[in-house]
Amino acid sequence: MLEAGAGGKLAAMAVLRAFARPMLASIFIVQGYDMMRRPERVVKAAEPVVRPIADRVPIVPDDTEQAVRVNGAVQFIAGSLLAVGWLPRTSALALAGTLMPTTAAGHRFWEATDEQERAQQRIHFMKNLAMFGGLLIAGADTAGRPSLAWRSRHALKSARRDLSRAAKTARKPGLATAKPKTKPKATAKAKTKPKAK
Repeated sequence: MLEAGAGGKLAAMAVLRAFARPMLASIFIVQGYDMMRRPERVVKAAEPVVRPIADRVPIVPDDTEQAVRVNGAVQFIAGSLLAVGWLPRTSALALAGTLMPTTAAGHRFWEATDEQERAQQRIHFMKNLAMFGGLLIAGADTAGRPSLAWRSRHALKSARRDLSRAAKTARKPGLATAKPKTKPKATAKAKTKPKAK
């Protein structure tokens, strides 16, 4: 799905997207699948994060194991969609949403007592922060097309302009129903020249 453009810039971006999206999505596909199959591995770490979220957000399950499975399923599905380029913006934002609690649960470097463990968790935390930034960029990427918000604003502005013109036309007396003025046809008689003898 290459796009043509001035100087090949758009085509190059299409190729970049075709490679970058699967690379960005790969960790979420693998990790999401693993969390769906074996949620018990991360339940203990997820407990302090899931409880406060479940208390505030009604769609998050109260059971931590179930919440981990749901998070894994969202990561697996959204990662797969991002990798193949279907709903890439929505998928990237969904992944960004799942990455925040995953990072808070799995990489709490500030609680580690061992220096080596703290350093490792800080590195993982920063990697997840970098992935979060990449997902936000992917979520904002319109692939060279105007965003839905811009198209909505533009359509609304155009509709308002058309309504304003129609209202002005309707206010002017006689213009809305009057027939267009036409110039009368010229009916000049041809002058005849006397014939020279």
